[in-house]
Amino acid sequence: MQDLSVTIIQTNLFWENTTANLANLEEKIAQIPLPTDLIILPEMFNSGFTMNVKSVAEPMNFITFKWLKQQAKRTQAVVTGSFIVKEGECFFNRLIWMRPDGSFETYDKRHLFRMGEEDKTFTAGIKQLIVELNGWRICPLICYDLRFPVWSRNDNSKIENRKSKIKYDLLIYVANWPAVRSQVWDTLLQARAIENQSYCIGVNRVGKDGMNLEYCGNSVVIDFKGNQIFYQKDTEVIQSQVLNKKELEDFRNKFPAYLDADDFEIML
Repeated sequence: MQDLSVTIIQTNLFWENTTANLANLEEKIAQIPLPTDLIILPEMFNSGFTMNVKSVAEPMNFITFKWLKQQAKRTQAVVTGSFIVKEGECFFNRLIWMRPDGSFETYDKRHLFRMGEEDKTFTAGIKQLIVELNGWRICPLICYDLRFPVWSRNDNSKIENRKSKIKYDLLIYVANWPAVRSQVWDTLLQARAIENQSYCIGVNRVGKDGMNLEYCGNSVVIDFKGNQIFYQKDTEVIQSQVLNKKELEDFRNKFPAYLDADDFEIML
């Protein structure tokens, strides 16, 4: 059972300035003590959480996408985070899962933050993403998705073998989560780890955005029992953490609460 080395980057973001954000993040990625398996960036890492989509949205295979490909190749690690993508007349808050060989997967944010009018600006995703990395199954989600436990439920009711119903080993949330609701962020991330018997990572930003909202970070790595392995508030940080697969499997075998989970199917 192979361990997984994960690196999170908690940073301030330059408002609606792709050039400055990519330069800043490239500098931070260069500081990572390699090797690492996975580098996680915040939500909308090239712009901040803006609804001014016409100014910062990009088509696929443009500047930010190519930058992700370059960083993954250089570090020989998967690099992931979300940015605004334009397809036809639609805009998506899209997470890219970029591999070192240039292959990639995408996840479009399912739950759009109506209090910030994200639902009036973006098109919601309709599919989860489960990816595999070094024998780990990983489910990456975005910010407001955190409030909706059904969407992150670690269960696949279509599989007859109950033990095989566990879909993932690591749950990730990339975010621009304001400081005013930081207690909710902390509480729900811990809950998602416990209820899904999974590692859970939340990567948030710090600083103040163009709407004068403050962010305190609180990026965290939580184990399958709900214990914080790493937690950082207020300041920028680059943190690598090794996740232990054997400890996860041993815990699931000794305390298989997932065997008693209710079957259900999400209807979209």
